[in-house]
Amino acid sequence: MATFQIEGGHKLKGEIHPQGAKNEALQILCAVLLTDQEVTIDNIPDIRDVNKLIQILGNLGVTIRKLGKGHYSFRADNLQLSYLESELFKQEGSSLRGSIMIVGPLLARFGKGYIPRPGGDKIGRRRLDTHFEGFIKLGAEFRYNKEERFYGVEAPDGLTGTYMLLDQASVTGTANIVMAAVLAKGTTTVYNAACEPYLQQLCNMLNAMGAKISGVGSNLLTIEGVESLGGCKHRILPDMIEIGSWIGLAAMTQSELTIKNVSWENLGLIPDTFRKLGITLEKKGDDIYIPAQDEYEIQGYIDGSILTVADAPWPGFTPDLLSIVLVVCTQAKGSVLIHQKMFESRLFFVDKLIDMGAKIILCDPHRATVIGHNFKSTLKATTMVSPDIRAGISLLIAALSAKGTSTIHNIEQIDRGYENIDERLRKIGAKITRMD
Repeated sequence: MATFQIEGGHKLKGEIHPQGAKNEALQILCAVLLTDQEVTIDNIPDIRDVNKLIQILGNLGVTIRKLGKGHYSFRADNLQLSYLESELFKQEGSSLRGSIMIVGPLLARFGKGYIPRPGGDKIGRRRLDTHFEGFIKLGAEFRYNKEERFYGVEAPDGLTGTYMLLDQASVTGTANIVMAAVLAKGTTTVYNAACEPYLQQLCNMLNAMGAKISGVGSNLLTIEGVESLGGCKHRILPDMIEIGSWIGLAAMTQSELTIKNVSWENLGLIPDTFRKLGITLEKKGDDIYIPAQDEYEIQGYIDGSILTVADAPWPGFTPDLLSIVLVVCTQAKGSVLIHQKMFESRLFFVDKLIDMGAKIILCDPHRATVIGHNFKSTLKATTMVSPDIRAGISLLIAALSAKGTSTIHNIEQIDRGYENIDERLRKIGAKITRMD
């Protein structure tokens, strides 16, 4: 288990370039299975979860060529579907939650798809019902082997378009259903679809491959099935979660940072949410400039009540950044209520911050009240374990702002979502060492 040692209390300075979006990459990579033609993808992040999925695709028989940093070509013209029922796949697929999204493309193209119960972050229940209910409505038969925890869907006669109202606006569920529907007979209408920028990117890529998807960017998608798809070239957006992480890092360490090429039009509420915390950030072209601030004051509501920051489906505030917001508020001037609606275990990392001297009241599994120190009292260094990707980066930000040297174990969780993070942080002045 690898470890970071972080000497906190240093101001950072410079430019940082966001990696390609993890959540988009996992969808886009699965979509290469929909065609036997070459698909070229640029700006793929070099992170554990994405590399794991690329390995699964290779074992499935996809021809993969690395053309440069983050630049790959894929050709799924000779797939070995027997791999899906192998012990190797059961082991590899179960360690990556994103592997669930290979099912839709395989079901659409070959009439069958299998997946072991996928893993991922330990942040509470993340059910798969939306995915499989969608496949069933398209005409697939579902089976589940409880003993081996193995899911399967089969449609030997192909899929048929239909109307469906999703029980939740699941991003991966919508992606999976859309990828299945593009090759179905007839028209599929998906209401309460997720509409995140990364889902829009997937739909735009599929349309470039010859699919007929309308309503992109809304929660009502119409998909006219086509007989086959061709190849295309696609570039992945910068990672909005990483961009939000760097905004939080700048504020907590009172640093001057420029985040380059952020794709402002795809950031949604992220900039304004950090501004409500009192953080100054400026738009300079397609960059975010954050000047060094001695303090930042949380805005209240116009009636004087305490600010609540809550997650919601897009275009609401993304749940992946609530952990960052919570940490940032520990040194703000004022108080805030953090309401994590979607996952019931994501706030349990706050005990580590309380150990560091933060003033946080965990009201219940979904809500925490943070009373900011306004930098009158710094956080204290400690030893901690990263429980998941987003809590891990939040603890790292806390450690970089804290007085003394902190140790974070299980940093493999951070590596799942952040590319060469220690090396990139050192370039802007952080004192961080990786110890294997």
